[in-house]
Amino acid sequence: MIILPWPTKELSPNARVHWAVKSKAVKAARQAAGWATKAAGVKIDGDGFIYLQIVFSPPSKRRHDLDNCVARCKGLFDGIADGLGVDDSRFRYGFEFGEAVKGGRVTVVIKQGAA
Repeated sequence: MIILPWPTKELSPNARVHWAVKSKAVKAARQAAGWATKAAGVKIDGDGFIYLQIVFSPPSKRRHDLDNCVARCKGLFDGIADGLGVDDSRFRYGFEFGEAVKGGRVTVVIKQGAA
């Protein structure tokens, strides 16, 4: 299991930020996810699908749009692929919302599947 920080507002598709600001936020998210994946010691053998079960625990009880949450996490998913040393085209996803937690977080459970 990998626990990642809630994606910053700059990563939202609804944010109207300069491309350089967004690029910096994506790079930071990707690096954080890559290091967290390596630190978790997750190992992937061979080929086949890799299943990511994602739980979004937002920073407030305000309702959140699933599509927006997924889009905010693109850099995180790329970082997980970097940390595992795999192509992210192997990923299959499951998404759900958890309880709100202070600061928010994204919890990822990784399981390897058959080809």
